[in-house]
Amino acid sequence: MNRRKFIEKLGLGLGGLGFWNGILSSKLAAKLPKNIKIVDLKAWAVGIEANQVFVKIYTNQGVTGLGEASVHRKTGTTLAACLELREVLMGHDPTRIEFLWQGMFRWPRWRGGPVLNSAISAVEIALWDILGKLLDVPIYNLLGGAAREKIRLYIHGTGREGIQFAKEKGYTGIKTGPPLNLVDGRQQFPWDLAAAIDSFAEMRDEAGPNFDIATDAHTKLTPIQALQYANGIEEYRPLWLEEPINIEFNDALEWLSLRTTVPLATGERHFTKFDFEDIISRHLVSFVQPDVIQAGGISETRKICAMAEAQGIQAALHNPSSLPCTLASLHIDASTPNCVIQESKYKFVERPSGWENDIFKGAKIKVKDGYALLPDKPGLGCEFDEEIAVKHPYELVNPQPLYEDGSVRDH
Repeated sequence: MNRRKFIEKLGLGLGGLGFWNGILSSKLAAKLPKNIKIVDLKAWAVGIEANQVFVKIYTNQGVTGLGEASVHRKTGTTLAACLELREVLMGHDPTRIEFLWQGMFRWPRWRGGPVLNSAISAVEIALWDILGKLLDVPIYNLLGGAAREKIRLYIHGTGREGIQFAKEKGYTGIKTGPPLNLVDGRQQFPWDLAAAIDSFAEMRDEAGPNFDIATDAHTKLTPIQALQYANGIEEYRPLWLEEPINIEFNDALEWLSLRTTVPLATGERHFTKFDFEDIISRHLVSFVQPDVIQAGGISETRKICAMAEAQGIQAALHNPSSLPCTLASLHIDASTPNCVIQESKYKFVERPSGWENDIFKGAKIKVKDGYALLPDKPGLGCEFDEEIAVKHPYELVNPQPLYEDGSVRDH
């Protein structure tokens, strides 16, 4: 019996084996069904947190995949972008993940930006979910296997109370942000630099020496303000200063990086390897922070992290979202050497409750002493209840942050 006939006898066929021929072991490859096709895509905008968009892909073999495509305050637009991808995917083999990513990204005349990339990300994550289920292994096992035994997490908090809560729960890292002196929701002039430095110093005093504190400026500082703040908190050893200035200002980011020893971080609002190339090649930051549901999905985030690894830059994935995004991030963390710490929301990691727990069929991330254990379920690691999603539609939100004088400031 020749090789081709042997493969067909196993039920693989060229349609089901495709790219995986020669990469997967014969035992794993034999689990891929013949002629598997995508037959449908559905999407829901759900009122979790600041609204989340979820995508589900269906196959003719009964296996489904789940992904997330949340873009805050662009929920309806993101939902439409996800649904538009249905016709691109119909009839294709879901295991051809790289091929389908290239098609979704390159076939349209226009591409890029948070909405289009998040839609692609959601589909791509769902395709990995399908592949993992077909092969009965967690996604990270298909990305080269585990590079670590557990994944360090940090949570959000501020002041002494934030440090105390994190320590009480076993965490060794926290992220805060400089106080912005808001009165009636408006940021006042001048910015209170002394209060921002004192706030960080107070947290370091409470934390002690063996605890990491990161700070996130959310691009609300000018380059000079960012430098003054970095100089003021430098002695308190911040883990990083995140998004110190506007994300479009790479030259200003380089100017800042040359004038401070405080590690800089950015990346949550950058998309694909193309956006990250300049930041990485010029060593503008010490940490890149791609968001798996906006950067382009699991494969694209892995590529970004590999680019950073080749330049001695660490990765700390951004993750403000729900359980599916957290799980997708953990699969990347598990298999990527330079992913050193993972952002997590305590709500989604340790205490899901009510319908926000039920919508994911009770799936939960296992955490011990501030570390997430490696995901152990096939594929992504959670399911999605469509009936609950319909009962909790998203709500329109329209925050309009201003400065004291009534001019527009960044959110």
